[in-house]
Amino acid sequence: MSVRAPLEILSRLKELGVEVSVKLKDGTEYRGVVEEIDVAMNLILGKAVQVSEDGNPLVNYGRIFIRGSNIVYIAVQGDKLLL
Repeated sequence: MSVRAPLEILSRLKELGVEVSVKLKDGTEYRGVVEEIDVAMNLILGKAVQVSEDGNPLVNYGRIFIRGSNIVYIAVQGDKLLL
């Protein structure tokens, strides 16, 4: 198993079009597809949907900008391998 930098992994997610969950410091969670990412981990999430704590969709935003300093974690949805 190799160790990869977070930006390399996020860039790979962008290439694959994998759905991710993004949890923010204020507790808000979004699901969508990474469209853009920069060195500050700011990202543009496409097909973005805000979800409740139990995973139910609340609001469909389409495309949103998320500031990297507000992100707690980014998790891959499904069972896609990032090799």
